[in-house]
Amino acid sequence: MNRNENLERIKNEHFDVCVIGAGASGAGVALDAALRGLKVALIDKGDFSCETSSKSTKLIHGGVRYLEQAFKNLDFGQLKQVKHGLAERKYLLSNGSHLSRPLGIITPVFSFIEGLYYTIGLKMYGWFASKDQLPAARWLSKKEMILGSPDITQKAHSAVMYFDGQLDDARFALALSQTAHQQGVATANYLELIDFKKDSSNKITGANLKNIITGESFEIKSKVFVNCTGPFADHLRLLANPAEESRIKPSKGVHIVIPKKYFAGEKALLIPKTKDGRLIFVIPFQSEIMIGTTDTKYDNLNEEPLLNNSEIDYLLETAERYLKAIPSKSEIKSGFGGIRPLISAKKKNPNDTKTLLRDHEVEIDEESGLVSLLGGKWTTYRLMAQDTCDAICEILGYGNLCKTKDFKLLGSQNVFQTKRPENFPLECFEHLKSSYGDQTPKIMNLIENRPELLSKIHVDYPFIKAEVIYTCQYEMAQTVRDFFARRTRWEILDWNACLESVESVLDLMAEELGWDEERKDKEMNAYKALLMHFKSVALN
Repeated sequence: MNRNENLERIKNEHFDVCVIGAGASGAGVALDAALRGLKVALIDKGDFSCETSSKSTKLIHGGVRYLEQAFKNLDFGQLKQVKHGLAERKYLLSNGSHLSRPLGIITPVFSFIEGLYYTIGLKMYGWFASKDQLPAARWLSKKEMILGSPDITQKAHSAVMYFDGQLDDARFALALSQTAHQQGVATANYLELIDFKKDSSNKITGANLKNIITGESFEIKSKVFVNCTGPFADHLRLLANPAEESRIKPSKGVHIVIPKKYFAGEKALLIPKTKDGRLIFVIPFQSEIMIGTTDTKYDNLNEEPLLNNSEIDYLLETAERYLKAIPSKSEIKSGFGGIRPLISAKKKNPNDTKTLLRDHEVEIDEESGLVSLLGGKWTTYRLMAQDTCDAICEILGYGNLCKTKDFKLLGSQNVFQTKRPENFPLECFEHLKSSYGDQTPKIMNLIENRPELLSKIHVDYPFIKAEVIYTCQYEMAQTVRDFFARRTRWEILDWNACLESVESVLDLMAEELGWDEERKDKEMNAYKALLMHFKSVALN
């Protein structure tokens, strides 16, 4: 993805659809629309998936808690959300197979009655997803539980194990954007929509954009504009039509990251009982363990949500009953916060029974013509995109059907057959395969021409120097944080290791992107300060 070439297209071409927001939903809409034959642009004021889509619990699931609430409260809206999620799970596992995998999840129980309750509930959960052929839920004896996950407390009576999926959310969203670009979508990050252009009947015909990197402003023209900005959707909705009412109710969720030694093995842990009624997961992710998430109201959308000290206390206290041992605060390696874009019903429609946790909604503003995709969650991104593109096609008079159910994403389109060279460290080779899939040979070609790029950036992690060059050339990385936070997931794994590696990465990016010393210093100082701020808020 060459950013300058894409910017020229955006400036000079007239599009059928302009998608605003390059997270999971926006990139999903762009890909779906392109596969239907529409001419599409995809823009984001930040990096690809830099907000909610890169800060999830990284599960592909229907929602165990939603199923429980559906039956307890006779809420069939919750049941609908579970069925949608489980129906979509198989497509994420198949279409982005290098970035997703089945995940066994163990739920410890402390009595026979509790075990029976969760066995019945989780078997019912699996029944709703019978078509994707993941193993059925089963009740484990205490011995089986300890063999599978030796770090679970032995005070547990037994455990129930079921299966969902896991994904690398930031790289999956990036793969969606790359695949959309492969299908002809003009794609650019760091491109902010400033305001809309309208015709005499007040319909949107274009928008003024600002290139965040250079400060340049220009106009884009499109027949339809689609708002896929998640928790920030109200900003664009009110910009398009100030008479509209706010719909988004932002909710903050955080995760902490702890050393792998506290929860060894490949399976995850579900903590079904917390003092605020949420479910907490303990999940292996790459080389570390994530614990999350929380659920608190969040109003300050102008600031990135951060993990704070009291949230660490809450998550560690919650995990303490279920694990043999928990880390001290000084052992916390990283953490992150994200914002859920929960939606509320419109006041002017009192018969709308939508709750804050139910499915997505495609809203079309009759005044301006803006299409907004509201709510939803990662697992249902493809269905959300399908519903949105159905609405777009109806507006434009197109009759083409959705083609995304079985469409492989870049990285999973070809069988990976490349053999590991003798001098190639195994952990680095396995990391490349699981992050880049069938694009890995491009990284290996860089190393053939420049053998020094095989060097690891940090002794404790498998990331190599060639990845920095590759992400600049092929994945539109524009800042040091793009590399650490989203092209690799290093920022959410280990703040200290990132701090120790900034200068090495910076030198390679500066060489590739032509930065001068002033830009290098600015990047280094800003990112180091950001990491220190994360640590200060969380651990002091």
